[in-house]
This record gives sequence, C-alpha cells and structure tokens, in this order.
Amino acid sequence: MPANILVLDDEKNYLLILESILEDEGYNVTALSDPEMGLAYLEDSEVDVVLTDMKMPNLTGQDVLEHCKKNYPHIPVLIMTAFGSIEAAVEAMRIGAFDYITKPFANEELLLSVNKAEQYAATQQENIRLKREIRDRYSKDNIIARGKGMQQVMDMVDRAAPSKSTVLILGESGTGKELVARAIHTSSPRREGPFITVNCMALNPGVLESELFGHEKGSFTGATAMRKGRFEQANKGTLFLDEIGELTPELQVKLLRVLQEHQIERVGGAETFDVDIRIVAATNKNLQEAVGKGEFREDLFYRLNVVSIFMPPLRERREDIPLLAAHFLEKYTKENQVEIKGFSSGAMDYMSAFEWPGNVRQLENVVERCTVLARSDTIHADDLPPEIKDEESQFKSAVDLLPTKLNLADTMDKIEGALVKRALVKTDFVQVKAAEMLGLSKSNLQYKLKKYGLKAK
Repeated sequence: MPANILVLDDEKNYLLILESILEDEGYNVTALSDPEMGLAYLEDSEVDVVLTDMKMPNLTGQDVLEHCKKNYPHIPVLIMTAFGSIEAAVEAMRIGAFDYITKPFANEELLLSVNKAEQYAATQQENIRLKREIRDRYSKDNIIARGKGMQQVMDMVDRAAPSKSTVLILGESGTGKELVARAIHTSSPRREGPFITVNCMALNPGVLESELFGHEKGSFTGATAMRKGRFEQANKGTLFLDEIGELTPELQVKLLRVLQEHQIERVGGAETFDVDIRIVAATNKNLQEAVGKGEFREDLFYRLNVVSIFMPPLRERREDIPLLAAHFLEKYTKENQVEIKGFSSGAMDYMSAFEWPGNVRQLENVVERCTVLARSDTIHADDLPPEIKDEESQFKSAVDLLPTKLNLADTMDKIEGALVKRALVKTDFVQVKAAEMLGLSKSNLQYKLKKYGLKAK
C-alpha cells in the first residue's frame, strides 16, 4: 500500500513540482500551501511522512516539526530549506527532524530521503501494532478470575495500576505472578513504555549486577563496550523483578538506593543517571520471615511492600480450573493444528480434584501434553498423566503441600477437609453421593461441610 505524504510549502511552484515527483513515484500526496491547514489535516487523516519547507508565513517548518513530535511522534518529518539556512536545518535535526533537504534539490536526493522516511514510518507503525497486540494479550481482561481469591487480585490490580507505587506480588511458583505484573503495566499510565523482566534467581550475583545496572567499557574482563542495564532499558516503563528474595545483601543495598533516589550508576562508572521506572517485584518466599532471619533487609522490604498482592494457589481456586483448561486447550490446538473438542467429565473431575503443586504452570503443561497425545477429539481420563489419576500420588502431593509446622490435629483437619472437597468435586457436589463415597451419614457430612466452609447441592 503506497505511503501517504503530506507536503507543506507556501511556494506554489515548488508545491506542484513536489506533488508531481512524488506521485510519479507512486506515493499518495496531499500538497498544501498553508501550514495551519496542514496541522488540521493531520488530525483527521492518515499520514505516513511529512515534508515541510522551513520558511513559511504564520508557522515555520520548525513549528510543524515540534507539533508533530508532540502529537504524532511516529511520523517522520523532512525539512526543506534554502542553502543559506543550513543552520536552521541543523537545529531542526537536533530537535528531531528525520532529515533535511536543501533547495534546489536533485530529484534522486529527494526520493532517497522520502523512501528512508517511509521505511522508518512503516517500522514505527509495526512497533505500534505489536505493542497494541501485546497490551491486549496481557490485559487484565484476559486473566481468568472467576473465584473470589482471583477477583480480589484483579480488584487490587485495578486500584494499584494508576499509581506510581511499588508492588510486591506474593505466591507459590506457577501461580501467574508475571501475568499479573504485566496486567498492572498495561493498565497503568506507563503502558506505552517498556515492560522489562529480570529473574533474580537465574543469574549469579556478578552477572545480575551488570544485567541490572549495566557496565562501562573495560569495567571487567570481557566488557568490550558500554552496555545499558535493565534499569535504563525500563526507563519510562515498568521493571519486573521476579524472585526478588534471591538478591544478595550487596544487591539489596543497591536496589534500595534506586528506590530512594531514582538514580543508577553503571558497573565501573562514576556517573549517575536518573531513571523513571516503576518496580513490580515478585517472590515465592516469605520475606517477613527472611527479614526476621537477617536474610533480607527490613528497609528494602518496606520499600517493596507498598502494595502487596497475594496470588492464591490453584488448589484454592478450583472453580477456575475448567476455564483455564479450556483456555490452554484452545491455545495448543491452534499451535499444534489439531482438532480437540474438549475434556470428558471424568477427565475434568480428576483435574478439578488434583492438588496442582505446580499450580497454573503445571496445568498448562498437562493440557499441552494431552493435546499432543490425545487418542480422539476429546481428552479422556486415560489421556491424563498418571500422577493426576493416581490416588496415592494425589495424597502425597496434598501432604507435601501442608505446612511442616502443623500439629497432628491441624494436619488431620486439613487432610479431612481436602478429602471431603474431593468427594464433592467427583460427585458434582451432590451431598448424598459424596456421603456415600466417604462412608458417612448425610448428617455427618453436613456437619463436616459446615466445619470446613464447603457447600453442596
């Protein structure tokens, strides 16, 4: 599709020449002699490149450039100027003109500059499209949150996103902490800025410091060039620090300084740089316990824990399991180009009753496996991995998930509650059937339902 070029020049002869040259090259051209009309045209029309003269009545080319940089930063602006006004053109380049062309110009020179500007505009449009696609993909509206626990999470996202405050996301591995961090970013005023992630556990401390703060050339063996770190890369956006509980004491001090002063210093450098970032951190550790043990700085904990969001484990949001499974099934049937209608009731019963120690990440892995290995257009219980169906494995996973400091009475209550809940799931929450499965009278089951806060038909 040919690019749309807006040409502004108060000299009618030049306007006609430019229009003819560009249209012969296949461009869609709108040529105007009044720059104020040009700015009005930009508001209502699709323009890829602006080509403007420097000296015009009412508004100069620099005025047009400054208006475009402020309101349409993705549109490249080419400045035309007489040979004696090169200084003005250089100033225009300094404030963001894509290129300048001196009058009189050679046709080849003009077309080369316009072609480069067109390619730049196409790249900018593609970046805008990709950013919009990513923002839509990670919108909070795409997070499955039927259960009360996740509804509370999304309420916190709504309230926290507009602010500049640091957010600490807590929860077990695989619960979707990064997804919520992205939802906070895409719902915030920083949505057009970068979202940069760092896994603090994936790198050794020396590499992590360079990764976060960047380094100057020659600061250590192998530092052959200056490199910006993640703090600088995230400027005007959001930095997501996953597994924040793994930071060494030295890096905790450096992070605290960034949070307090909004400045960083590259490894091996003496110059400080201002950074405008919002930090969202996440951990599966109990940071308060780590503070008590002297493993995590108390002042850093309070700086991070301005807004805290707890991600419930999947076993505490079982009503979301069928929706999550359907979502992952749709994803992997498209990816693997297979046709699978859904899950049998037996398969879904097993999945709903399982404890999911790996949480949503484990569920996604199971659905992907079933999508690849299913024997028919429906995923049946036989298609599930053995651990999902094995009663002993389920019991072991449930026991492993219990806190180690529980006394025996509390532990037995936990196990009994889980067994009652599983019986309800397997009997579609029908009391009579659940009581029969558990070998209890109906009245005894009703007592236990009340005791554990469960509901049945």
